[in-house]
Amino acid sequence: MDNITIRDIKVFVTAPNGINLVIVKVETSEPDLFGYGCATFTWRHKAVVTAIEEYLCPMLKGKSVHNIEDIWQTMMGSSYWRNGPVLNNAISGVDEALWDIKGKLANMPLYSLLGGKTREGIAVYRHADGSSFEEVEDCIRKYQEEGYRYIRCHMGTYGGNFGGKRQQIVKPEGAPNGAYFHPKMYMDSVIKLFERVRSEFGWEIEVMHDVHERLSMADTLAFAKELEQFKLFFLEDSLSPEQVNYYKYLREQTSVPFAMGELFTNPAEWMTVVQNQWIDFIRVHLSDIGGLTPAKKLANFCEAYGVRTAWHGPNDLSPIGMAAQMHLDLYSHNFGIQEFSGFSEAEEMVFPGCPTVKNGYAYVNDKSGIGVGFDEKEAAKYPAIEMDHSWLFSRLPDGTAVRP
Repeated sequence: MDNITIRDIKVFVTAPNGINLVIVKVETSEPDLFGYGCATFTWRHKAVVTAIEEYLCPMLKGKSVHNIEDIWQTMMGSSYWRNGPVLNNAISGVDEALWDIKGKLANMPLYSLLGGKTREGIAVYRHADGSSFEEVEDCIRKYQEEGYRYIRCHMGTYGGNFGGKRQQIVKPEGAPNGAYFHPKMYMDSVIKLFERVRSEFGWEIEVMHDVHERLSMADTLAFAKELEQFKLFFLEDSLSPEQVNYYKYLREQTSVPFAMGELFTNPAEWMTVVQNQWIDFIRVHLSDIGGLTPAKKLANFCEAYGVRTAWHGPNDLSPIGMAAQMHLDLYSHNFGIQEFSGFSEAEEMVFPGCPTVKNGYAYVNDKSGIGVGFDEKEAAKYPAIEMDHSWLFSRLPDGTAVRP
């Protein structure tokens, strides 16, 4: 089995949960040997598909499946300009599929191939969202009953709806349409939410919150200091990747733990904040940085500085991508927490072998490779859809377009 080569690379887009997922299948010179990877960049999925079909597939046909590192470096460097989310996701799909193949060849689950387990179960956190205090509290109770002990709390998604009432924003005449939000109203609503959460649920649950880079640097500092009283597990994405050096000042002035990185695509974005220990958790989205190959290196890099992993696990991540992250969770000594959005029944049909969760811990199966399959016939029942992009067009009260 030494001379096994890439015969073809296929790309599928399926939306079993109403979200476009991009799946890559690497076929080999051995007819029954293939691997699957996740290349989901749901807001630009057509560009990812094109990158794989028009560039990566022709370039990689005939290459040995054994040489994952060489193939990854070739994919990353061959476009000359690199480290963007479209190309990184395309690279990730192929990279994860090759690791899936390597695990199958070794007859080992991926975590064993990486070096074995450092824990048996993977602690996960869920999202408690709602349009009012009561809805958020009901969501927390539901997750508690299911055994979850780590819960991210939000009201009105990212700053758009407070206490069940639409925020009163005065816009200038002729202001364009968009997802308007008011930073001060947002901060005030979050403080009130956590006052209620701690009053209602005490200190037995770990809570977190995602700013989604929606505040200025000065507001972020004031917000973090106000949140200290609630003892958050972490405050997520307080700043944009372009502003990460400000974490130096945040670290010096507040005790709130920081998680950062779901928008990172370039090592230059995480090197300084990790080396200076300005953050506590690294939050990258595996496919956005290029897959398992760079993520394993990043986890090891963070371990040296005491930074723990908290990989990005939203609902626009396929079960294959989630399982790949969970194999890293099992292997990495500096694992912190895993974001988890659950799987619908339709997703479990399309992706047989999904990880399971019991009493707040996730478990992957012991099949070789990543361990999650892909039923192409079932996936075809859920073709790509036109998704609602409206939440991405964020604006301040005066109409200024800002990052979502």
